[in-house]
Amino acid sequence: MKLLTAAIPCYNSAEYMRHAIDTLLSGGDDMEIIIVNDGSKDDTEKIGLEYQEKYPSIVRVISQENGGHGEAVNTGLANATGLYFKVVDSDDWVSEKALSEILAKLKELIADGNSPDLFLANYVYEKVGAKRKKVIHYNRALPKNQIFTWDDIMHFKQSQNILMHSAIYRTKLIKDCGLKLPKHTFYVDNIFVYQPLPYVKTMYYMDVNLYRYFIGRDDQSVNEKIMIKRIDQQLRVTKIMIESHNLAQIKSKKLRNYMIKYLSMMMAICSVFLIKEGSDESIAKKEALWEYLKNYDKWLYKRIRSHILGRSMNLPGKFGRRVVEVGYAITRKIYGFN
Repeated sequence: MKLLTAAIPCYNSAEYMRHAIDTLLSGGDDMEIIIVNDGSKDDTEKIGLEYQEKYPSIVRVISQENGGHGEAVNTGLANATGLYFKVVDSDDWVSEKALSEILAKLKELIADGNSPDLFLANYVYEKVGAKRKKVIHYNRALPKNQIFTWDDIMHFKQSQNILMHSAIYRTKLIKDCGLKLPKHTFYVDNIFVYQPLPYVKTMYYMDVNLYRYFIGRDDQSVNEKIMIKRIDQQLRVTKIMIESHNLAQIKSKKLRNYMIKYLSMMMAICSVFLIKEGSDESIAKKEALWEYLKNYDKWLYKRIRSHILGRSMNLPGKFGRRVVEVGYAITRKIYGFN
């Protein structure tokens, strides 16, 4: 059995996918690399098959009709044989040094009978034009270099949410929890990392900068104008996350609070972009989202509404909207996203 499966969802990725593949190949025979060609119209499949022919014991190409990022992840997961599973987007890459260290640590943990359900590492914003690369780490949020549980986690800063970039899940866990991402929907990485959390019993955090998150292309899904254009998909993802668990029944208080905080962030993102779009229709969608949450789960609504993000998203009138936009601009500058 392979140690780590890396799924690379590819759609018209010929221009940049080689970098992602090459960095993952540095892991050698411990790696299984599944290139999912999601209905590309360029040379994506051809490039993938070149790698498959050259590295037949490591690389596999699976071509399918276009189903979107989530369906490509679904395909990668369904075909994964590695003990652990990670998604690497085709325009991103990994640090070869950090990958080597993580593979060695996973082998050590497995040999000791302590392999965790979720392995975490840092990620880096590789933002076009940025003089300094923003590293998202989990210092003072997670114990380092030891197996730990949800009861051991500490305080997460607003920038320290566990994202797809930082997560390496045990493959069996995410298969067994029934994870299935929606087709033709962006921003499903939030579902991918959020839905399995209550099934995770043990974790391990290594303070190394593994994932390099490229950001800055005009056509990227996290581009602000595109996020506003695709707000209905963001709303869909947020509702799926809300419906995935009854958080009042989560036994671990720290896990429950973390998941509430995560949903608060999702509600805030939706609200911010609807407010920034500014039309009567968008403001109505924002109000409808909060009303949906209230009707679906009053317990959760009260807790998200009382969270600082929830309070700021619901200040009345033009003053409230201005507070939201200023807060968003400051946060964007600090953390370097989109």
